[in-house]
Amino acid sequence: MKAEYDFSEAKRGAVIPQTGKTRITIYIDDDVLEILRERGDSGGKGYQTIINQALREYLDKAKPPLDEETLRRIIQEELRAAK
Repeated sequence: MKAEYDFSEAKRGAVIPQTGKTRITIYIDDDVLEILRERGDSGGKGYQTIINQALREYLDKAKPPLDEETLRRIIQEELRAAK
């Protein structure tokens, strides 16, 4: 081991940066976290993976019910009916 190391060019952070994921800190109720950990253990997944899946499911359900194509069709039908 060297007697002294030069950290003048060092950068703070992970040695290998992850792409597609971001590290955050959140507060979750103890009972909710315990349930998620239990589900993770029984399912062979980590609790963070389960949290991510739950958030994705919520976001999928929260998407607007109309996409652009459907909205255009409805507007065109209403305009034709109004003439």
